[in-house]
Amino acid sequence: MTTKTMTDVPISSAIVSRSAGASDIFLVCEHASNHIPESYNNLGLSAPDLRSHIAWDPGAYGVALHLSELLDAPLVAGGISRLVYDCNRPPEAAGAMPARSETYDIPGNANLSHADKSARIADVYTPFKDTLAETLANSKASVLITVHSFTPVFQGQSRSVEIGVLHDQDSRLADAILACAKAHTDLKVLRNKPYGPEDGVTHTLREHGIKQGLHNVMLEIRSDLIATLQEQASMAQMLAALLLDAVAATQAEAST
Repeated sequence: MTTKTMTDVPISSAIVSRSAGASDIFLVCEHASNHIPESYNNLGLSAPDLRSHIAWDPGAYGVALHLSELLDAPLVAGGISRLVYDCNRPPEAAGAMPARSETYDIPGNANLSHADKSARIADVYTPFKDTLAETLANSKASVLITVHSFTPVFQGQSRSVEIGVLHDQDSRLADAILACAKAHTDLKVLRNKPYGPEDGVTHTLREHGIKQGLHNVMLEIRSDLIATLQEQASMAQMLAALLLDAVAATQAEAST
């Protein structure tokens, strides 16, 4: 199986793959890219800064693309760095256009005017949200899964969790994934770690999953486990089997 990387596709606010996929599962990868349009002058950051986790979720897009192929599932990915606009945040959220991320100041996000913010919402968030909503509405999906990665060390603290299974008030799919996980992996899989809904990370789940009555979950994968294309493919193989088992379990429970 050959899988494209972000550098192989045109850059836009929303990049759609397998829109006609027949799966019950619909995939989203909001932080797929660290691309910043030239007009933003890299937000005043260096090239190494932009390769770090503050600008995107390293490895997440590769895993999501492999999952899309393995499951025949539609995928909508964000093509613009989350530092320009974080598409997993609503416009009113402080983290939507952060002036600081972890230990990094973001000069290009300091003291943004109302007009600046409105332009980014119109250029990045609204097209992403609308494309996601339209593609989802035209799909056969009853399940929404978002794919993310997280850094192994955050603010100097090591993280032992390897895969996080995040949910908001709807825990049906998360419960099933956690129940099935040990049959598929020896990795440390935990609920609402390293983040949870209290951290404001469930916007996509709420907006496009819960509101539509879809089973939904956010997967967080520690980025050192998916640093290479081979690791991304292997992780996707494991997750595809796990997700199919979990979705089958939730569907069976719903039919009883």
